[in-house]
Amino acid sequence: MLKWALIMAVIALIAGGLGFTGVAGAAAGIAKILFFLFLVGFVIFLVLGFMAGKKVTGN
Repeated sequence: MLKWALIMAVIALIAGGLGFTGVAGAAAGIAKILFFLFLVGFVIFLVLGFMAGKKVTGN
């Protein structure tokens, strides 16, 4: 998902440089959404990994 966010960001930069502001705005919006989804997924899996890695102590 991060790969797609980076691809959309590059498309937005190229389209903005060429003057296609509508395409650039749409690609930038998609890149933001994909990056946010990647970040949320990363945090969720990071927390789950820490929780699964803890040892249960007690008898």
